[in-house]
Amino acid sequence: MAKSLMILGTHSDAGKSLLTAAFCRILARKGVRVAPFKAQNMSNNAGVTPEGGEMGRAQIVQAEAAGIYAHTDMNPVLLKPEGNRRSQVVLNGEVAGRIGAKNWMTTKERLWGEVKQAYDRLAARYGMIVLEGAGSPAEINLKAGDIVNLRMARHAGAPCLLVGDIDRGGVFAALAGTMLLLEPEEREQVGGFLINKFRGDPALLGDGLEQLRKRAFGVPTLGVIPYMEEVGIAEEDAVPLGKRGRSDRRPAGGQLDIAVIHLPHVANFDEFDALEAEPGICLRYVQEGASLGSPAAVIIPGTKVTLDDLDWVRATGLDSAILAAHRRGAQLIGLCGGYQILGEALWDPTGVEGPRGRHTRGLGLLPASTQFMRQKETHQSLLRLPTGEVVSGYEIHTGATETREGAARFGEIVERNGLTVSVLDGAVAEGGRVWGTYLHGLFGNDRFRHRWMRQLGWTGPVVSTSTMREQAYDRLADAVEAAVDWAAVEQLIG
Repeated sequence: MAKSLMILGTHSDAGKSLLTAAFCRILARKGVRVAPFKAQNMSNNAGVTPEGGEMGRAQIVQAEAAGIYAHTDMNPVLLKPEGNRRSQVVLNGEVAGRIGAKNWMTTKERLWGEVKQAYDRLAARYGMIVLEGAGSPAEINLKAGDIVNLRMARHAGAPCLLVGDIDRGGVFAALAGTMLLLEPEEREQVGGFLINKFRGDPALLGDGLEQLRKRAFGVPTLGVIPYMEEVGIAEEDAVPLGKRGRSDRRPAGGQLDIAVIHLPHVANFDEFDALEAEPGICLRYVQEGASLGSPAAVIIPGTKVTLDDLDWVRATGLDSAILAAHRRGAQLIGLCGGYQILGEALWDPTGVEGPRGRHTRGLGLLPASTQFMRQKETHQSLLRLPTGEVVSGYEIHTGATETREGAARFGEIVERNGLTVSVLDGAVAEGGRVWGTYLHGLFGNDRFRHRWMRQLGWTGPVVSTSTMREQAYDRLADAVEAAVDWAAVEQLIG
């Protein structure tokens, strides 16, 4: 059985996902065959494995940092929020129904057996597992049904590092308070603290770390990790989007302005990281019509709940703002749910997204209509464009979209999960000024991305997405390894 280490946090967004990726990269560079694991993830930011299974993007990123292919055993339970305290459950890569707040605790116990089996399978294939917790291990109202934090650590025999975010303030109280709320046997599982996102000289902490150790049951601080601006690695949650690309941001001179509509249930938002990293690009996330302005392109991204988010687009006035920006010259792009929104009509006969039989007008900019289906399509795919260029990406959708006869198509899916297929995809209107596709990850294709940006007037230098990602993983690993007492971490792992 593999050795293990768990990264816990005092709260959500403390940096657990990125630190797990960093530890995977550090260990992989030391020659360890390492894999990430998160028992249960709650996020609409999902991806597809080479086998066609759906799982959280954070664990896909962590696997990439470790230099291995992602597998659903790394994230056996994925909860995709749909609103109204309801979530879709993805179990071992496949949809396994829905849950609400009322039946969650009983459902967790059923899932616990699946989680343990997935971990055991993974641990049999690798020499080291870096586990990631969720939220806080000290949520006293939820601990009884925990399947992702200390209960998981006990099953794995994993010592734990507890991460606190000093950038939020109150990090000493957060770390000590978390320990106070744990039971004595739970405290024994925590072998060290990591203080994350520190700005400035660690000497400014004075004797704070020693005082923390004395007040927090003797647990030492094993690292003070510096604040890293724009690491260049995909985030797990949509929370940081507002910080990264505010809607009130405006392009500097010579920058290409691209606006992404920040839908309430936005999904797979990390596919815009490649655009955001390009020099000469101003990427903004917009939540209200008054903030849209006149960008060169407007992208409507994927969403977990297309119909509700279409209602929101209308309620915020973004529908009128999008049409106005288009009249002023903006190109309009719809990805997955955004593609459905740009179409003429959306129909939900069996109640996949809400009440049965709901029929809604789309924005009417693409000659396409969508019917929601209970079967979910999840594939790693290759798509051939009309130019003959082949691009790679992934599909995650429950809608089946039909185009009007004679409508121009975006491309043809020629491979799914390694098998040859022939499936027409997407739609194009107004000579390419409006287009949509079900293919996520399109902008991760360097040739396609650069050609598209040049059509909009971009003149920046060419940057490789894969090179950027590899460099980002190494930058993160370098910073974390330099800031952490690695000898103490290795001793903790045993």
